[in-house]
Amino acid sequence: MYREAHLKLADAALTRAEKLAGWAEDAARGDGQHKAVPYAAAGTLWDSIARTHLRIAQAMPADDTTPEV
Repeated sequence: MYREAHLKLADAALTRAEKLAGWAEDAARGDGQHKAVPYAAAGTLWDSIARTHLRIAQAMPADDTTPEV
């Protein structure tokens, strides 16, 4: 997998994390407070996935060359 692919996956995961954080905040303020913790936990998981893809991308060469094994 190339660096650009990991960056795109990190962006997608971060978008999900942001959406879930918003849902958690809305749930905490409304009648669905019992949903706030699961939304926040899922958001934290997606944030971790985003950070992992970002770290992998940072470790790869920027010129899309495939590292030799």
